[in-house]
Amino acid sequence: MPSIDIHDIRKYLPHRYPFLLIDRVTDYVPDESLSAIKNVTVNEPFFQGHFPARPVMPGVTILEALAQASAILASVSLGEQAKENRIYLFAGVDKARFKRQVEPGDQLIITVQLLRKLKSVWRCGTQAHVDGELACSADLLFTYQDLPIGNSR
Repeated sequence: MPSIDIHDIRKYLPHRYPFLLIDRVTDYVPDESLSAIKNVTVNEPFFQGHFPARPVMPGVTILEALAQASAILASVSLGEQAKENRIYLFAGVDKARFKRQVEPGDQLIITVQLLRKLKSVWRCGTQAHVDGELACSADLLFTYQDLPIGNSR
């Protein structure tokens, strides 16, 4: 089973602290599927305000983790690492459902299934489980954009 550790994940994703949300890829098949892990710790910066009395991982942050795992699948499928002038962008989120709260100490097991690829637009079916229980599912539509080198926008 091919895996990707955090050192190589940093080569595929341009994200950095506090927004790099994938800790390990446990398995992948280019142009098909990917499985990844996100370890959720109380030290995450979003827990300071969401919610201090009972920390809960924000749903949009779970969706971002699903999107980052999807972007890694796209990168390994294309055989490309992150480029300074390439950004991946959401084009849509469909069928998003949240089934359980995600709290510090949980481990998100993320699965991504490529549903369709048309030129530079990808549609992936994604899920995040905690202890075998579905926490979130969504179909994500995303693309990438190559920017002119040196563009600050």
